[in-house]
Amino acid sequence: MLTLLSLRDFAVVHAAELRLGPGMTVISGETGAGKSLLVDALLWLSGARADAGMVRAGAARAELAAEFELADAPAAAAWLAENALDEDGHCQLRRVVKADGGSRAWINGRPVTLSQLSQLAARLVGIHGQHEHQALLERPRQLALLDAFGRHEALLAPVVEAARDWTEADRALQQLEERGDVGERAAFLRHQLQELEAEALEPEALDTLLARHRRASHAGALLEALGRAAALLSDEDGAAAAIGPALSQLSRWTEAEPRLGEVLELLESARLQLGEASQRLDALREGLDLDPEALAELDRRLSRLHDLARKHRTDLPGLAGRRSALAAELAGLENAGERLAALADAREAAARRWREAAARLSAARREQAARLAEAVTALMQELGMAGGRFDVALEPLDDPRPQPGGAERAEFMVSANPGQPPRPLRRVASGGELARLSLAIEVATLGLDDTPTMVFDEVDSGIGGAVAEIVGRLLRRLGSSRQVLCVTHLPQVAAQGHTHYRVSKASADGETRSAPEKLDAAARVEEIARMLGGVDITAAVRTSARQMIERAAREAA
Repeated sequence: MLTLLSLRDFAVVHAAELRLGPGMTVISGETGAGKSLLVDALLWLSGARADAGMVRAGAARAELAAEFELADAPAAAAWLAENALDEDGHCQLRRVVKADGGSRAWINGRPVTLSQLSQLAARLVGIHGQHEHQALLERPRQLALLDAFGRHEALLAPVVEAARDWTEADRALQQLEERGDVGERAAFLRHQLQELEAEALEPEALDTLLARHRRASHAGALLEALGRAAALLSDEDGAAAAIGPALSQLSRWTEAEPRLGEVLELLESARLQLGEASQRLDALREGLDLDPEALAELDRRLSRLHDLARKHRTDLPGLAGRRSALAAELAGLENAGERLAALADAREAAARRWREAAARLSAARREQAARLAEAVTALMQELGMAGGRFDVALEPLDDPRPQPGGAERAEFMVSANPGQPPRPLRRVASGGELARLSLAIEVATLGLDDTPTMVFDEVDSGIGGAVAEIVGRLLRRLGSSRQVLCVTHLPQVAAQGHTHYRVSKASADGETRSAPEKLDAAARVEEIARMLGGVDITAAVRTSARQMIERAAREAA
């Protein structure tokens, strides 16, 4: 149950706070006063897309918060526990929208995504706008309402699963069949695979080949460089020849200058290293062979690899992956016959499961369609459509393929007056009739889930008089088992509320501000009188307002 709704710098609301309780809460006010802003705030707190234009002019951000008790919301409590966001049986939703368009959300003080906010809010509050009847004109929505009314979740799940399995098997089967001549494709792949398997394509082998080719292609220049270096080391005027006399000259002075010992050690080490370097140069010269035939063979191998890379539109390192892909595709084609048969069997098995599950769902839908028609027809009589009749027509689908929604579609049919044939709801021309029919369908199908708070934003639009009073009674009846918030402009509906808020708008210092006010008994009479009588409120109008409130309480008792 929603216990607190707080708004700050939201549109024309500077700061407002509504404390709410059980039963039916009415929200009224002059046209344009901002009644529906409270519903918009709940929509934002439910994860709706934020509009920075709704931040109050001159403010840096809008802040919205709602607090809920979870005693009547087990689904929400379970979701909070599952997502490690639970907090001692209470729940707070908070959202901040900046004037520059940025938005953040919190659940129980912890940052969350809008998706998480939406998932939780769907388990806490259901919002029904004044244009809800437009959605009821859509046939998929009508079928969904019938399934919700009949609680067909368990029957619908195997239908959805079987349709999905059939679609996957059918798609795989078509892809395999579209490959054309499997044998010809397999022969082509086999030839390409043989070409690749004839080469060493592993990364280590490619690195070794490239290194050998670089060395062989530069062998002549390398031999020449080795020869020049060896000559320099063995030259009479070279560094190696000069080290010996230097050692001889310095060694006689070590007693006079002990620090020369370190120099002598370095010179001795250099002579040894130069000697070892000279030996290794000689070994490299002897081991390095100018072999034009070996170089030509390396050239041919690299040329073949580059040709293969161009053929397969990849680089040298990518050839190994291409080889694996061809091998996998060839293996699949070589088993194509068996796979075709297996996919055909799987598709037929899914179709059989779908037919069986869809038949069970269809039977349940026919039974629940009659119940829904009876319930809505009864409500139509209360809503001033005496003799009217509601029906749910179930028509088989033309598409023979298994569909996730089952084997039929629904069409809501209405006869507004006795003797008239039923017509599709989407073809009902009268706005007032459509509003009443939509409300009847909503009342008949609401309360089928665990959503504890229901919000109605002027769903009574287009009706009035005695029908409006009946609508108010229906909403109050719903408020006996759920918390109901109702934004209304009709006094007949407002009189049925257990609690009443009035939203008013005023201008001060060049700024327009809107604020809700909880009405006591006397103020409530004044507000109902205003809704009844307009500008001039007479004593008779006040008496009528008081009688409406008293009659609503008496009939509810």
